[in-house]
Amino acid sequence: MPRRKATSRSGPLTAILLAIAAAAAIFLFMPGANSMSLTGRSATVNIHRGTGFRQIVDRLGESRIIRFRWPLLLAGTLFPELHKIKPGRYTVPMGLSTYGLLQRLHTSPQDEVRLMIPNGVEQSRIAGIVAANLDIDSTAFMAAGRDRALLSSLGIEGESAEGYLFPGTYNFPWASTPREVITFLSRRFRGFYTESLRKEAAKAGLTERQVLTMASIVEAETPLDAEKPLIASAYLNRLRKNMRLQADPTVQYAIPGPARRLYFKDLAIESPYNTYLHNGLPPGPICNPGEASIMAVLRPAGTAFVYFVANGQGGHAFATTLAAHDGNIRRYRAMQRSRTNAQGADAP
Repeated sequence: MPRRKATSRSGPLTAILLAIAAAAAIFLFMPGANSMSLTGRSATVNIHRGTGFRQIVDRLGESRIIRFRWPLLLAGTLFPELHKIKPGRYTVPMGLSTYGLLQRLHTSPQDEVRLMIPNGVEQSRIAGIVAANLDIDSTAFMAAGRDRALLSSLGIEGESAEGYLFPGTYNFPWASTPREVITFLSRRFRGFYTESLRKEAAKAGLTERQVLTMASIVEAETPLDAEKPLIASAYLNRLRKNMRLQADPTVQYAIPGPARRLYFKDLAIESPYNTYLHNGLPPGPICNPGEASIMAVLRPAGTAFVYFVANGQGGHAFATTLAAHDGNIRRYRAMQRSRTNAQGADAP
């Protein structure tokens, strides 16, 4: 009997495998094959610390950057080095190939965020600014600001970084850590506070911490740079005369929570920061002063002022005697009454 030819099954199987490989290659390497859009626009994806590769793929899908997840998972299997994607906020052009997308996330720098730290804000408010713009929790930022090991490494005495977080406008990577932000801001202060300024402070009999503490009080008292040397002069004169500073901002700092109007009863609050009760400077800064306030303490105006009160026009009236100070207070109160009466007369 004649032999029958064996039927080959490898042909169809090979064709199927080739088709699968071709499809995989298209999805892996063809630009736009797995993209939700080919318009050339960009999308933003946030990758938090501790996010695994599968979670990153899910995030790309949720952000509508990719259509299918399997090509990225396959690329991650074939090219395991692409698994290493640092936490950050990335701007991703639409229309990349799957491989190109992962390679971009793997190699490109993350987006930076521009932050403005105003003069005279407390560490707690800086924590809020940082948390609102970077991948940082405000509680974690406050904890880092009290980390004794970190503070020691930065040459900061005291219980927190308060006073050393130098105000300004800076760019930070979105995934910065609390330690990185605190280190950066404190080093900005170190860059400003040069050896020559240290010598000026030493000549005035002030330590670095004392300069920052006094500057923080000056900063909290007035937003007017031109007036700061006068405020500094008055407070330094009080110290020399062994008078209590009686600075309202130090009492405000001693009260938990956001700033509010002070009452006479608040002046009796027991706190080492209450300069109505305790002589000398408080234990440390009450906010983070800017350059003008620090320079005002190092180079105060040459006055004999020891008293000042608001003048009703955004600044202060200064005096060398209690009698003159009382007169300034009376004038301020009269101005306030006059304004109140005028507002009442204008009311319908």
